[in-house]
Amino acid sequence: MTSPDYARIRLGYNAEPLLEGDLAPHPMAQFEAWFAQALTADVIEPNAMTLATIDPDGKAAARTVLLKGLDARGFQFATNYSSAKAADIDAHSSVALVFTWLPLSRQVCIRGTATKAPREESAAYFATRPRGHQLGAWASQQSQVIANREALQENYATFDAQFDQNVPLPDNWGIFIVRPDTVEFWQAASLIWV
Repeated sequence: MTSPDYARIRLGYNAEPLLEGDLAPHPMAQFEAWFAQALTADVIEPNAMTLATIDPDGKAAARTVLLKGLDARGFQFATNYSSAKAADIDAHSSVALVFTWLPLSRQVCIRGTATKAPREESAAYFATRPRGHQLGAWASQQSQVIANREALQENYATFDAQFDQNVPLPDNWGIFIVRPDTVEFWQAASLIWV
């Protein structure tokens, strides 16, 4: 098999330049404007963001999580507090987020500090999740090796039988809030306009 010529894989950009005068006065307002555009454009999961963390040994790790909320405090995502990402945040609360909206030739890079949301907020969000997702939070021990798919399905069935319509918030599950220190907006555009 012949390897592709990675250096030659690129797109030409014809978008208009991103000018300071076109931006909202506050980064969160600008993010919300771009997010609204991503929602109406041909962007798959516009709320998907890459979360970069530093593990207890000082090594970087990255994975995709979903934005679950945004307010004056920052960007919110939900996870198992026993996961590798949560252990990383416990060790080093400095994180980075990247939203990549390729159809719009845009990305937003955020650096900030992650902290756990109050339990009441996590419980309020958890209550809005579909039952299957709620049971999945109980059944799946994130970042842990599982014997096989059948073991995971059995664990899921156990919790499905245990809980009636109201699935409680697991003790080891909740929301992190990333309070931004910097927010960088990038839009691809040609340096030459005709």
